[in-house]
Amino acid sequence: MQSKNIKKNTTNSWIDKNLPQVGELSRIDAWWGLVIIVLLLIILLVTLVPQPFSRILNYVSDGVIITLVVTLTSFILTMILGLLCGLGRVSKNKLIYGVVSVYVEVVRGIPLLVQLMVWYFAFPAIIINLGKTLNYEPFETYLANPIMMAIIGISICYAAYMAEIVRAGIEALPAGQMEAARSLGMTQPQAMRYIILPQAYRTIMPAIGNEFITLLKDSSLVSVVAVADLTRRGREFMSTTFLPIETWLMVALIYLLMTLIAARIVKLLENKTKLEK
Repeated sequence: MQSKNIKKNTTNSWIDKNLPQVGELSRIDAWWGLVIIVLLLIILLVTLVPQPFSRILNYVSDGVIITLVVTLTSFILTMILGLLCGLGRVSKNKLIYGVVSVYVEVVRGIPLLVQLMVWYFAFPAIIINLGKTLNYEPFETYLANPIMMAIIGISICYAAYMAEIVRAGIEALPAGQMEAARSLGMTQPQAMRYIILPQAYRTIMPAIGNEFITLLKDSSLVSVVAVADLTRRGREFMSTTFLPIETWLMVALIYLLMTLIAARIVKLLENKTKLEK
């Protein structure tokens, strides 16, 4: 009888360890269900109505890749430049603080679409005129790469907003954090790297995630500067087939799917980095 009880307890213990508990199930992000619904809707449209939805998906598939490349590359550059400018915004050096502050205020005051136009149309014209003035042939024959100009334009624009997010995260920490680190013998750069920034990024992770999702959607603006992204490919398909409803329904669903997946990944990162209460 005792051996049966021991075996039963052992079995129950194994079940308790290997099956998800009520608390764990409650932590599963229910919004993944919306991702699945949108994905199934796209699959149903392509399967049940292959003409034109299958054609649309095939036509814009390379645009999806361009959109992801522009978004991810721009976001990485935004994070790097935003960190540097954020540190400049809390710098005690008046020159660094002044230069960075002017950059942030000016860039935030100009719409992203206008900035993309400047980088794609005005910047090459400046280079060409400079080449003519200096009689330097490589500048005289300069041709702008649309994807590169789009990435530069988005990165510089979003870095200004990211700088303010980083600044807010640093200033949200108690001043005693830096003082305690310095009292332990750390230099100011060491204290910023090992003490301040790790805590600041925990605080601003939701804002960073929101910036990524916004950047993903705003990447559609690069279609106006000859970048064959998802939006531009959709516009090209519509202009040749005259099917605006079907075309933009599929494009909208693809954007929605990408943003929903990005939002879920951001949520996972937030849960991994937030402090337990």
